[in-house]
Amino acid sequence: MSYGQSLPPLNALRAFDAAARHESFQRAAEELFITAGAVAHQIKQLEAATGLQLFLRHPRGISLTPLGRRYAETVHYVLDTLSAATQQLQSESGRENVVTISSISSFVTRWLMPRLSGFTRRHPEFEVRLQGVIKPADLFREPVDVSIRLGTGPYPDLKVDELFAEHFVAVASPRFLEEHPIRIPADLLQVTLLHDDFEPLISEQVNWKKWLTACGVTTPSKLPGLWFSHTYLTLEAAMAGQGVAIASAPMLNNALEIGALVTLLEDISVQGPYMYRMLRLPMAESRPAVKAFCEWMLESSVAAPSALQE
Repeated sequence: MSYGQSLPPLNALRAFDAAARHESFQRAAEELFITAGAVAHQIKQLEAATGLQLFLRHPRGISLTPLGRRYAETVHYVLDTLSAATQQLQSESGRENVVTISSISSFVTRWLMPRLSGFTRRHPEFEVRLQGVIKPADLFREPVDVSIRLGTGPYPDLKVDELFAEHFVAVASPRFLEEHPIRIPADLLQVTLLHDDFEPLISEQVNWKKWLTACGVTTPSKLPGLWFSHTYLTLEAAMAGQGVAIASAPMLNNALEIGALVTLLEDISVQGPYMYRMLRLPMAESRPAVKAFCEWMLESSVAAPSALQE
């Protein structure tokens, strides 16, 4: 199919996209580094080419017509997709055998790194790059191939595989448990509780108060204990015998396997609201390194399920 006669000029589409987002020719001009008059001219060209009135002109500004608003959504999506595809191909140039993975630091250090040798032994020809991040990677704009994300979704325009849900359990070092026997959940109110600083920030996430309440324990309005800025530090404190932590199974598997931590009240776990998922662009697996990693990741998430999951 030939698009030459039906496609408007690209510059006109870019001007329309900017003007539609800002609902201002002047702000669109500032974004595009051209004059407001040039933007207005491009819009007139586009309206002439499409036969549509895209904007209403007012004495003090502009506004999109209903047809203009619909067209703006499509144009923005197409331009964004084109930009992402271009950046993806540019970033892939010269790195066919490289796979870049991004996730929250706690997942990288606690789950992925202890297992990664399984992938590198199987595929020594590929180079692996890991990113521990706070803000999730934007796969459309950043040179990242795979994002392991904790959340609820949805993740439009991405290929998504579910890995595992969060199941929160109480853990401590073996020595701490010997010195502070925990027989019932209420006993936890008598020991030092280790908290993540994320608790006040993520209302849906499981924290000590929610965990104990789910176990039928009446808690005070404020639970004392030690607070840490990151799950990694909270678990390090637990392994050092500083108190009892709660954490999700993916964060704990390796520490439990080597005996650095043990579970308390083994029959009790509380499921969290989020799930770990593997995200990538639909075109990403055309590269062998990305395809191989995604296959290995899916195998590993099934082969090493948490014994704590119900």
